[in-house]
Amino acid sequence: MQTSLLHQLVVGTPVTHGQLQKSVNRLPGPATQCQYSPTTSKQMRLRTNISETVKRKLSLGASILRVGGVEKVFKKFFSMDEGERLLKVSQCYLSTTSGPLPGFLFISTYKVAFCSERTMKVFTQNGQMLRIRYKVVIPLKKIKSMNQTEDTQKPRQKYIEIVTEDNFEFWLMGVLKYQKTFQYLQEAISQA
Repeated sequence: MQTSLLHQLVVGTPVTHGQLQKSVNRLPGPATQCQYSPTTSKQMRLRTNISETVKRKLSLGASILRVGGVEKVFKKFFSMDEGERLLKVSQCYLSTTSGPLPGFLFISTYKVAFCSERTMKVFTQNGQMLRIRYKVVIPLKKIKSMNQTEDTQKPRQKYIEIVTEDNFEFWLMGVLKYQKTFQYLQEAISQA
């Protein structure tokens, strides 16, 4: 059986736990096998694997191509005021009571917005099922503070906390290009 180019390029990711270091294969193929232990399987569940990352990037690219650009995606999901410019789009997870929700973070000159990657099923009072995207819009003028934190036990896991004037907290995690996204957020809030 012939292995794919992806299998040949991605052999494994070293995982360090104390003095123990193993190579955990994320894409098992005919020549490789996954090594599991209670700690490595727990770490693999918490981190995104390469196939999930590739799927997310492809879905972002597909929606951008379908609509005709990042700004048009933003206009499609949220209304844009006159003079408003889109500064940055990043993939991330929004922390909700039902767990992390994957989606896109839009930073513009007037607002910070989140839109879920996939639609969710909701039911109307009549019992009809609708499919909607989970959306959050925070006007920059309503943001009281913004903090960046990291997990003390896992410093690679970084979070952005946005607190509004009415004391609602929004937690963003798994932000791609974390530092650059945080800088754009800081600039947008300072200019508002």
